[in-house]
Amino acid sequence: ISFREALQFFQTAELSECRRKLRAPRRRQGLAALLRFLFGPPRLQPQLRGEQELALAMAQCALDDNESVHMRILQTIYKKLTRSRLGCPRYGAHWEELGFQGADPGTDLRGTGMLALMQLLFFVMDPQMLPLALDIFKLSQHETQAGPPMEFPFGIMSVNITRIVLQALREERLSRECNRRQQVIAVLNDLYAAAFLRLYRVWKGQHKTIADSCFLLKELELSTKRKPKQLLKSLEAFVNRGPTAEGPGSPSPPSPSSRELSFTGLCDLEGEPQLV
Repeated sequence: ISFREALQFFQTAELSECRRKLRAPRRRQGLAALLRFLFGPPRLQPQLRGEQELALAMAQCALDDNESVHMRILQTIYKKLTRSRLGCPRYGAHWEELGFQGADPGTDLRGTGMLALMQLLFFVMDPQMLPLALDIFKLSQHETQAGPPMEFPFGIMSVNITRIVLQALREERLSRECNRRQQVIAVLNDLYAAAFLRLYRVWKGQHKTIADSCFLLKELELSTKRKPKQLLKSLEAFVNRGPTAEGPGSPSPPSPSSRELSFTGLCDLEGEPQLV
Protein backbone atom coordinates (compact mmCIF):
# COMPACT_ATOMS: atom_id res chain seq x y z
CA ILE A 1 0.00 0.00 0.00
CA SER A 2 1.31 3.47 -0.77
CA PHE A 3 1.60 6.13 1.89
CA ARG A 4 -0.88 8.30 0.01
CA GLU A 5 -3.53 5.57 -0.06
CA ALA A 6 -3.02 4.79 3.62
CA LEU A 7 -3.28 8.48 4.53
CA GLN A 8 -6.47 8.84 2.50
CA PHE A 9 -7.91 5.95 4.50
CA PHE A 10 -7.27 7.74 7.80
CA GLN A 11 -8.55 11.03 6.41
CA THR A 12 -11.92 9.42 5.74
CA ALA A 13 -12.01 6.85 8.56
CA GLU A 14 -14.21 7.12 11.63
CA LEU A 15 -11.71 8.18 14.30
CA SER A 16 -14.10 9.67 16.84
CA GLU A 17 -12.92 7.34 19.61
CA CYS A 18 -9.30 8.30 18.94
CA ARG A 19 -10.15 12.00 18.80
CA ARG A 20 -11.95 11.81 22.15
CA LYS A 21 -8.67 10.76 23.77
CA LEU A 22 -7.08 14.09 22.83
CA ARG A 23 -7.06 16.65 25.59
CA ALA A 24 -7.28 20.37 25.07
CA PRO A 25 -4.20 22.16 26.45
CA ARG A 26 -4.36 24.07 29.67
CA ARG A 27 -4.68 27.78 29.01
CA ARG A 28 -1.83 29.88 30.34
CA GLN A 29 -2.83 32.88 32.39
CA GLY A 30 -1.14 35.92 33.84
CA LEU A 31 2.63 36.13 33.52
CA ALA A 32 2.90 32.70 31.91
CA ALA A 33 0.52 33.78 29.12
CA LEU A 34 2.46 37.02 28.58
CA LEU A 35 5.82 35.22 28.39
CA ARG A 36 4.34 32.68 25.98
CA PHE A 37 3.07 35.50 23.78
CA LEU A 38 6.37 37.42 23.81
CA PHE A 39 8.96 34.66 23.67
CA GLY A 40 7.21 31.38 22.86
CA PRO A 41 7.03 29.62 19.50
CA PRO A 42 4.38 30.77 17.01
CA ARG A 43 1.01 29.10 17.09
CA LEU A 44 -0.08 26.77 14.35
CA GLN A 45 -2.23 28.57 11.81
CA PRO A 46 -5.97 27.75 12.07
CA GLN A 47 -6.17 26.12 8.63
CA LEU A 48 -3.56 23.52 9.71
CA ARG A 49 -5.21 22.44 12.95
CA GLY A 50 -7.35 19.80 11.27
CA GLU A 51 -4.24 18.09 9.91
CA GLN A 52 -2.58 18.36 13.31
CA GLU A 53 -5.60 16.76 14.94
CA LEU A 54 -5.51 13.93 12.39
CA ALA A 55 -1.85 13.20 13.22
CA LEU A 56 -2.58 13.17 16.94
CA ALA A 57 -5.66 10.99 16.41
CA MET A 58 -3.65 8.44 14.40
CA ALA A 59 -1.27 8.27 17.36
CA GLN A 60 -4.24 7.20 19.50
CA CYS A 61 -5.41 4.59 16.97
CA ALA A 62 -4.42 1.03 17.88
CA LEU A 63 -3.36 -1.58 15.34
CA ASP A 64 -6.50 -3.51 14.41
CA ASP A 65 -6.25 -7.06 13.05
CA ASN A 66 -9.70 -6.68 11.48
CA GLU A 67 -8.81 -3.58 9.47
CA SER A 68 -7.39 -4.57 6.10
CA VAL A 69 -5.54 -1.27 5.59
CA HIS A 70 -3.70 -1.73 8.90
CA MET A 71 -2.65 -5.20 7.84
CA ARG A 72 -1.55 -4.00 4.41
CA ILE A 73 0.62 -1.35 6.06
CA LEU A 74 2.32 -4.04 8.16
CA GLN A 75 2.86 -6.31 5.16
CA THR A 76 4.28 -3.48 3.05
CA ILE A 77 6.76 -2.52 5.77
CA TYR A 78 7.89 -6.13 6.08
CA LYS A 79 8.28 -6.66 2.33
CA LYS A 80 10.16 -3.41 1.72
CA LEU A 81 12.63 -3.94 4.57
CA THR A 82 13.29 -7.61 3.88
CA ARG A 83 13.00 -7.21 0.09
CA SER A 84 10.74 -10.24 0.08
CA ARG A 85 7.97 -10.78 -2.44
CA LEU A 86 6.12 -12.95 0.03
CA GLY A 87 3.92 -11.81 2.85
CA CYS A 88 4.39 -12.85 6.45
CA PRO A 89 2.19 -14.11 9.28
CA ARG A 90 0.55 -11.48 11.48
CA TYR A 91 2.41 -12.85 14.53
CA GLY A 92 5.82 -14.45 14.78
CA ALA A 93 9.53 -14.18 15.45
CA HIS A 94 10.05 -12.40 12.12
CA TRP A 95 8.89 -9.17 13.81
CA GLU A 96 11.65 -9.52 16.38
CA GLU A 97 14.11 -9.74 13.49
CA LEU A 98 12.78 -6.36 12.34
CA GLY A 99 13.60 -4.96 15.76
CA PHE A 100 10.31 -5.17 17.63
CA GLN A 101 10.20 -6.58 21.14
CA GLY A 102 8.09 -9.62 20.45
CA ALA A 103 5.91 -11.53 18.05
CA ASP A 104 3.33 -8.71 17.85
CA PRO A 105 4.55 -5.25 16.77
CA GLY A 106 1.23 -3.80 17.91
CA THR A 107 2.30 -4.12 21.53
CA ASP A 108 5.20 -1.71 20.92
CA LEU A 109 3.07 1.17 19.65
CA ARG A 110 2.07 2.58 23.04
CA GLY A 111 1.62 6.34 22.77
CA THR A 112 2.29 6.39 19.02
CA GLY A 113 -0.36 4.05 17.61
CA MET A 114 -0.80 3.85 13.87
CA LEU A 115 1.16 7.06 13.36
CA ALA A 116 4.33 5.09 14.18
CA LEU A 117 3.54 2.57 11.43
CA MET A 118 2.51 5.33 9.04
CA GLN A 119 5.86 7.04 9.50
CA LEU A 120 7.66 3.77 8.95
CA LEU A 121 5.52 3.22 5.84
CA PHE A 122 6.56 6.65 4.58
CA PHE A 123 10.20 5.78 5.27
CA VAL A 124 10.14 2.64 3.14
CA MET A 125 7.78 3.83 0.40
CA ASP A 126 9.33 7.20 -0.41
CA PRO A 127 11.93 6.61 -3.16
CA GLN A 128 14.30 9.19 -1.70
CA MET A 129 14.01 7.81 1.84
CA LEU A 130 14.15 4.07 1.08
CA PRO A 131 17.98 3.91 0.66
CA LEU A 132 18.41 5.49 4.09
CA ALA A 133 15.81 3.16 5.63
CA LEU A 134 17.59 0.13 4.17
CA ASP A 135 20.99 1.36 5.37
CA ILE A 136 19.67 1.76 8.91
CA PHE A 137 17.95 -1.62 8.77
CA LYS A 138 21.18 -3.16 7.48
CA LEU A 139 23.00 -1.75 10.50
CA SER A 140 20.46 -3.39 12.80
CA GLN A 141 21.07 -6.72 11.06
CA HIS A 142 24.88 -6.53 11.25
CA GLU A 143 26.49 -9.28 13.32
CA THR A 144 27.74 -6.69 15.82
CA GLN A 145 24.18 -5.42 16.34
CA ALA A 146 21.82 -8.33 15.82
CA GLY A 147 22.80 -10.65 18.64
CA PRO A 148 20.47 -11.28 21.57
CA PRO A 149 19.51 -8.78 22.80
CA MET A 150 19.54 -6.78 19.59
CA GLU A 151 21.93 -3.85 19.95
CA PHE A 152 20.11 -1.66 17.43
CA PRO A 153 16.43 -2.69 17.37
CA PHE A 154 15.20 -0.98 14.19
CA GLY A 155 11.47 -1.22 14.90
CA ILE A 156 11.67 0.06 18.46
CA MET A 157 14.02 2.88 17.52
CA SER A 158 11.51 3.92 14.86
CA VAL A 159 8.68 3.99 17.41
CA ASN A 160 10.76 6.08 19.81
CA ILE A 161 11.59 8.58 17.08
CA THR A 162 7.88 8.92 16.27
CA ARG A 163 7.28 9.56 19.96
CA ILE A 164 9.94 12.30 19.95
CA VAL A 165 8.47 13.98 16.86
CA LEU A 166 4.97 13.80 18.34
CA GLN A 167 6.09 15.51 21.52
CA ALA A 168 7.74 18.28 19.48
CA LEU A 169 4.42 18.79 17.71
CA ARG A 170 2.48 18.92 20.97
CA GLU A 171 4.87 21.50 22.38
CA GLU A 172 4.46 23.69 19.27
CA ARG A 173 8.14 23.35 18.37
CA LEU A 174 7.22 22.61 14.75
CA SER A 175 4.61 25.32 14.20
CA ARG A 176 6.97 27.69 12.41
CA GLU A 177 8.00 25.04 9.87
CA CYS A 178 4.43 23.77 9.45
CA ASN A 179 3.18 27.30 8.88
CA ARG A 180 5.93 27.97 6.35
CA ARG A 181 5.20 24.83 4.34
CA GLN A 182 1.45 24.82 5.01
CA GLN A 183 1.73 21.15 5.94
CA VAL A 184 1.79 19.17 9.16
CA ILE A 185 2.08 15.45 8.39
CA ALA A 186 4.73 16.00 5.71
CA VAL A 187 6.79 18.02 8.19
CA LEU A 188 6.39 15.27 10.80
CA ASN A 189 7.55 12.65 8.31
CA ASP A 190 10.58 14.64 7.18
CA LEU A 191 11.58 15.35 10.76
CA TYR A 192 11.18 11.66 11.62
CA ALA A 193 13.54 10.74 8.77
CA ALA A 194 15.96 13.52 9.74
CA ALA A 195 16.06 12.37 13.36
CA PHE A 196 16.60 8.76 12.26
CA LEU A 197 19.45 9.91 10.04
CA ARG A 198 21.05 11.74 12.96
CA LEU A 199 20.74 8.71 15.24
CA TYR A 200 22.17 6.41 12.56
CA ARG A 201 25.20 8.61 11.99
CA VAL A 202 26.05 8.90 15.66
CA TRP A 203 25.39 5.21 16.39
CA LYS A 204 27.49 3.97 13.48
CA GLY A 205 30.18 6.63 13.58
CA GLN A 206 30.81 6.36 17.32
CA HIS A 207 30.21 2.59 17.63
CA LYS A 208 27.37 2.96 20.13
CA THR A 209 25.69 0.07 21.87
CA ILE A 210 22.36 -0.53 23.57
CA ALA A 211 23.89 0.81 26.80
CA ASP A 212 24.03 4.26 25.16
CA SER A 213 20.45 4.20 23.92
CA CYS A 214 18.78 6.23 26.66
CA PHE A 215 21.35 9.01 26.50
CA LEU A 216 21.24 9.15 22.68
CA LEU A 217 17.46 9.30 22.51
CA LYS A 218 17.35 12.05 25.13
CA GLU A 219 19.92 13.97 23.12
CA LEU A 220 17.91 13.40 19.96
CA GLU A 221 14.75 14.61 21.70
CA LEU A 222 16.46 17.89 22.61
CA SER A 223 17.81 18.37 19.08
CA THR A 224 14.40 17.67 17.57
CA LYS A 225 12.68 20.22 19.79
CA ARG A 226 15.34 22.92 19.75
CA LYS A 227 16.85 22.59 16.27
CA PRO A 228 14.29 21.00 13.94
CA LYS A 229 15.34 23.27 11.09
CA GLN A 230 18.95 22.10 11.38
CA LEU A 231 17.90 18.46 11.31
CA LEU A 232 15.72 19.07 8.25
CA LYS A 233 18.57 20.79 6.44
CA SER A 234 20.78 17.81 7.17
CA LEU A 235 18.20 15.49 5.66
CA GLU A 236 17.88 17.72 2.60
CA ALA A 237 21.65 17.63 2.13
CA PHE A 238 21.62 13.85 2.43
CA VAL A 239 18.86 13.50 -0.14
CA ASN A 240 20.65 15.84 -2.52
CA ARG A 241 23.88 13.91 -1.95
CA GLY A 242 25.64 17.17 -1.16
CA PRO A 243 27.87 17.95 1.85
CA THR A 244 25.90 16.95 4.92
CA ALA A 245 24.92 19.66 7.33
CA GLU A 246 26.23 17.76 10.30
CA GLY A 247 28.85 15.14 10.94
CA PRO A 248 28.90 12.26 13.38
CA GLY A 249 29.45 14.66 16.26
CA SER A 250 31.71 14.42 19.24
CA PRO A 251 31.82 11.32 21.44
CA SER A 252 29.23 11.30 24.18
CA PRO A 253 29.39 9.61 27.59
CA PRO A 254 27.41 6.39 27.78
CA SER A 255 24.36 6.06 29.92
CA PRO A 256 24.33 3.47 32.74
CA SER A 257 24.67 0.07 31.14
CA SER A 258 21.60 -2.10 30.92
CA ARG A 259 20.91 -4.96 28.54
CA GLU A 260 17.27 -5.29 29.58
CA LEU A 261 16.06 -1.81 28.71
CA SER A 262 12.39 -1.57 27.76
CA PHE A 263 12.55 0.55 24.65
CA THR A 264 8.88 1.46 24.39
CA GLY A 265 9.16 3.39 27.64
CA LEU A 266 12.75 4.36 27.09
CA CYS A 267 13.78 7.64 28.72
CA ASP A 268 10.17 8.49 29.55
CA LEU A 269 9.65 10.23 26.20
CA GLU A 270 5.93 9.75 26.05
CA GLY A 271 3.76 12.78 26.82
CA GLU A 272 0.07 13.26 27.49
CA PRO A 273 -2.10 13.00 24.38
CA GLN A 274 -3.43 16.46 23.73
CA LEU A 275 -4.39 19.03 21.15
CA VAL A 276 -1.93 21.90 20.99
